[in-house]
Amino acid sequence: MPINIEMPKLSDTMTEGTVVRWLKKEGEEVEIGDIIAEIETDKATMEMEAFDEGILSKISIPEGGKAPVGSAIAILLEDGEAEDPPTPSAESAPAASVNTPPAAAKALESAAATVNKSKASIPTPADGKRLKASPLAKKIAESEGVDLSTVSGTGPGGRIVKADVVAAPPTSSPAPAPAATPAPVAISPVAEGTDQIVELSSMRKIIAERLLTSKVSIPHFYLHLEVDAAPLMALRKQINAQSEASHGNKYSVNDFVVKALINASVAIPEANASFNGDHIVQFARVGISVAIAVDDGLVTPVVKNAEQKSLLAISKEIKEMAIRARDKKLAPNEFDGGTVTISNLGAWGVESFDAIVNPPQAVILSVGGIIEKPVVKDGEVVPGLRMNLGVSCDHRVVDGAVGAKFLGEIKRLLENPALMLV
Repeated sequence: MPINIEMPKLSDTMTEGTVVRWLKKEGEEVEIGDIIAEIETDKATMEMEAFDEGILSKISIPEGGKAPVGSAIAILLEDGEAEDPPTPSAESAPAASVNTPPAAAKALESAAATVNKSKASIPTPADGKRLKASPLAKKIAESEGVDLSTVSGTGPGGRIVKADVVAAPPTSSPAPAPAATPAPVAISPVAEGTDQIVELSSMRKIIAERLLTSKVSIPHFYLHLEVDAAPLMALRKQINAQSEASHGNKYSVNDFVVKALINASVAIPEANASFNGDHIVQFARVGISVAIAVDDGLVTPVVKNAEQKSLLAISKEIKEMAIRARDKKLAPNEFDGGTVTISNLGAWGVESFDAIVNPPQAVILSVGGIIEKPVVKDGEVVPGLRMNLGVSCDHRVVDGAVGAKFLGEIKRLLENPALMLV
């Protein structure tokens, strides 16, 4: 029986994907576990794995083409199998009745509608795998309101059978999706001459949508302060001299700032939180979303359970994530679990800036570069090293006093960096 290879859901916010490259050609054999295509999502380009075996009979979406999640992008056949003729649709059924007796035409129309309704009721699992279920199991699931993606199959090869559906509890009706934020009206002049038109990638589209939603729906406020970075730079120099002789890891300034952010999030739990309708969620764990610039935008993989990790573990994990982010090798689950975000533009010479809150989080820390400048110390002007920090807050969750306390704690830790090593 022909098997549809469907566009997988590779991230929690993904609604459509772009086929970047097919790694298998029509007519080639496909084994379970083979990487058959590269798919661009809203967050990264990821490899698509085959969950069935057979011959790649037809590629429906060419390279560069887009398709909604769950739609067929190719067809897989068993060796020697022919592709089935298309199932009559509800629209084509009335036309067939011209040369068909009325009773038969009515039956055909009803059958087509049932097929279409059944197809529409079978959800696509979040992991992108194709659901294997018997026709009877699908029919019962559709009539009883059971989400097959939540049912474990006991049949051959994990196939969902009647008994599995009967034993499963009915799925509650999903909450209506929030209304989409209307796209801003284009104000750019019409392109002409040598102007270049740059099509939006899936990643750039979702960045535009999320940041617009954040600025429109979240009441931002911003706080800034200046940190004496001299103690931090002195300790970093000492630690790096020792680490090169042992494990070889070289610590960046950002590693220490991340560690300070983690400790402050534990000390000020009101900032490690999220607005959720009629209540606020204060997270028990700290997940640091690290903003990493890639060719087509910005990705924010997460250091999970960060409060349990040492400075060395954090430093190594961030370096490894940055490499894989730029190679487009991050997995979907590496973007989950963030509770606060850090964005550091110091490497680009930026002294200070205001970042946009990364929903559903309540705070994002913006980090500028370390600048050598004259400062007043004990009544005298002396050379100093200064770093600007900023925090953007969701005012529904974090009040000014809490934000100031949170930012002050980060400053205290960076000016006394040895406290982060104990």
